[in-house]
Amino acid sequence: MNDLILRVVTKWLSPIIILFALYVQFHGDYSPGGGFQAGVIFSSAILLYALTYGLEAALRLVPEMALRICASVGVLLYAGVGVASMLMGGTFLNYSVLASNPVSGQHIGIIVIELGVGITVASVMILLFFTFARRVAPE
Repeated sequence: MNDLILRVVTKWLSPIIILFALYVQFHGDYSPGGGFQAGVIFSSAILLYALTYGLEAALRLVPEMALRICASVGVLLYAGVGVASMLMGGTFLNYSVLASNPVSGQHIGIIVIELGVGITVASVMILLFFTFARRVAPE
């Protein structure tokens, strides 16, 4: 697509969308939001870029292998918090044992869990888009 206005708006809007996703991600334990919502918002910036500049440009920006690694790292972060909780004497995903103060442990656990969810959701949403876009793209 060669629409100059759409390209300029996309280049201007994508960083703002990503910034909003980071706000939702790290403010999710104090207000509505969190990892899932932030992951979907973040992936929408990449999808907008792909729809404007084309699938190949988006794949150069975010390679599929990097997305697969990020999806795996997000799941490992989530599971890692649960395992760390068990190793520190608590039950799976009992965040209270992650710090000397139970409230601090809860905050640490929630932030890391939500980060893992956000990374996984964003990566999987983008991978799904790339998979379906490649199937319907004309050859």
